[in-house]
Amino acid sequence: MIVRKISGTPDAQTLSAAVRCIRAGGTLIFPTETVYGIGCDPDDARAVEAIFAAKRRPAGKPLTVHLADPGDAVHFAVELSAGARAVIDAFWPGPVAVVVRRTARCAAAARGGQTIALRCPADATCLTILRATGPLAATSANVSDKPAFTGASEDLASLPEATLALIAGPTSVGRESTVLDCTAEAIRILRRGALEIADIERALSGVAPLAR
Repeated sequence: MIVRKISGTPDAQTLSAAVRCIRAGGTLIFPTETVYGIGCDPDDARAVEAIFAAKRRPAGKPLTVHLADPGDAVHFAVELSAGARAVIDAFWPGPVAVVVRRTARCAAAARGGQTIALRCPADATCLTILRATGPLAATSANVSDKPAFTGASEDLASLPEATLALIAGPTSVGRESTVLDCTAEAIRILRRGALEIADIERALSGVAPLAR
């Protein structure tokens, strides 16, 4: 694994290396505001399988597609419910993923049946990388059942194997993202994370209920 330490906005050489990594079917470790992710081209089935193998991730746990712009969600979702749009408008870019009904795009292992999880991170370094590489199907950069990597430690040995790792120091949030199922009228919390429930309820007020 090639490790590059970056500070602030990645330089042109680093971005070029990231793009080459993804286009060649490689896997990329990158920072977000929550925890570090390991990602690949969402349409590349072999690269997606490589992430599952590196993490020892159980089959059937789909990846999340990370986007550089909230508007890119329409390329992966059949439709965005009023609740999904409310969440996106309130929190993207930010530490929340929405599960929506998907289009035919993406390798099978990067989606969950008829749904897909989408997120637009808030970290400026991450967004710069995503604008260069395009969307990435990703998950947290840790071996399954091990703590998520937040960059606070220099123990790079804790990371799963990848083609290229871009390390930019500690993440600002340090907790995994909240995951919301937006496929039904009532929004359901699939994983509690960086968002407070009260903030989610305010965003959904008058639009969609939050299931309990």
